[in-house]
Amino acid sequence: MEHHAEVLGGARWQPRIAGWRDLVAVVLVLGLMILLGAGARQMTGPLVIAHQPGISLAPTALPGYTLRTIVRMLAALVASLSFSFIYATIAAKYRRAEMVLIPLLDVLQSVPILGYLSFTVVFFMSLFPRSVFGAELAAIFAIFTSQAWNMAFSFYQALRTIPLELDAASRTFRLSAWQRFWRLEVPFAMPGLVWNTMMSMSGGWFFVVASEAISVGDLQVALPGVGSYVAQAIAQRDLAAIGWAILAMSVAIVLCDQLLFRPIVAWTDRFRFEQTASQTVPHSWVLDIFRGSAWIQRMTGPLGGALHRVLRARLSLEAELRWARIGIPRRVGDVVMIAIIAVCAAYALAALLQSAGAALSWADVSTVVRNGLLTLLRVTVLIALASLVWVPIGIMVGLRPGLTERIQPLAQFLAAFPANLLFPVAVFLIVHGGLQPGIWLSPLMILGTQWYILFNVIAGATAFPSDLREAATSFRVRPATWWRDVMLPGIFPYYVTGAITASGGAWNASIVSEAVSWGPTHLSAGGLGAYIAQMTAAGDYPRIGLGIAAMSVLVITTNRLLWRPLYAFAERRTRLD
Repeated sequence: MEHHAEVLGGARWQPRIAGWRDLVAVVLVLGLMILLGAGARQMTGPLVIAHQPGISLAPTALPGYTLRTIVRMLAALVASLSFSFIYATIAAKYRRAEMVLIPLLDVLQSVPILGYLSFTVVFFMSLFPRSVFGAELAAIFAIFTSQAWNMAFSFYQALRTIPLELDAASRTFRLSAWQRFWRLEVPFAMPGLVWNTMMSMSGGWFFVVASEAISVGDLQVALPGVGSYVAQAIAQRDLAAIGWAILAMSVAIVLCDQLLFRPIVAWTDRFRFEQTASQTVPHSWVLDIFRGSAWIQRMTGPLGGALHRVLRARLSLEAELRWARIGIPRRVGDVVMIAIIAVCAAYALAALLQSAGAALSWADVSTVVRNGLLTLLRVTVLIALASLVWVPIGIMVGLRPGLTERIQPLAQFLAAFPANLLFPVAVFLIVHGGLQPGIWLSPLMILGTQWYILFNVIAGATAFPSDLREAATSFRVRPATWWRDVMLPGIFPYYVTGAITASGGAWNASIVSEAVSWGPTHLSAGGLGAYIAQMTAAGDYPRIGLGIAAMSVLVITTNRLLWRPLYAFAERRTRLD
């Protein structure tokens, strides 16, 4: 059986002597290091809340703002990747840990970004009271919350759907848990994880306005960045500034694609698991330059060799939790675990009711429930429509590597495009057309989240084994049968992962989509997102907490009743196949 699931860091390329490649590679590396270092250095300056420097709408200020935003997003991306490796691995390998961690992940995904900002920005700023670094940490954490859950779900899904024969082979060769992780589990998960990482980066762009232009009650902090630039342009109704922001974001997204994601996509093609070699291999000019640069190979050779030895080391890291070895009957252990969870949840609920009960009434609860059901209806309809559109398109794109390379930058740009930039058009059309905001603001919710479905379906189609496609072609399977019995079951686990994160993203997007502004003009579509945005602007913490709790309950209930059963079904089908 031939497959490309190689150990990370295990590939060695013979450097070719090519002077121009050396020059270009060194310029790229040094240039990126200098730029990122300059952006990071600006994140540690002094901060005085009462005398913050204003956000300039001059186009010349945008390059520096864009650099600051990219540094924040890359920092959040590194944190998200580390979180995914640790959190998803524990959840996938230990059933009782999974009973806690996966529902907790549902809760974390359901909390809107304004919910995190409302309760964490003061904490982070108190850590560094005289430095802008505290506010930077708050912004990075907010971006992290828009990236991490999707990546964790993707890695968890991959770990749970590793083919049994591969797992049995790794145990036959007596690989340690450390070796299995780096030589089997991470490589197998890599194609889907890379596409979800790109989607997470795009999700960070979508929420960058809320994370950089922090506004919670009387606390107003505007960090230099594209997001705060857009917020300022919207407040001043400056269409020219909006245009410059779109241009700056376009350039940043293209650069991230060419310098970061395209090389990673080409590199991870070696990790595709299949019985026949892929006929079309993705390429990256940056990766080709680095592979052909003798200087880069010499500089990275010692580091790559050390990493290679560490990842192949037979470390004794059998991650068996000691309590899992205790001879407790399975049902008894489950009951004990559920009881502990129930007690903790009851204690948290009692604490919340005690702290907020005096400020809330049953009328508030009724208002929140009514708004929550309205948003639930919008999310359900929009996810269904997005699935009907993007599943067939994602399959067709993913099965054509050449088309995938051309579509990837466009899909990333559309996914990263903040709905806030369409507010002027939406407000103008609704006001001048006499349209109903409750209906025509709804599409803004799905603009940034429908791409979770597309990216995951593309990842599933890209990872679909070529030998199965060739077998279907050899047997001349009819198109309807091919879709029903071959392709849709093959990408189903990826679709469920995308649908779960798209649903959670749509709930999050309701915060900025159900209540929009353009200068002094304010429109509200009603719903739970509009309610939380209104309470956040007023600094009403009890009602912010009530809205967030209601959103969490609705998201978790939907996941438990719909998405988790589908997820379990997809896992069973994959294991059986």
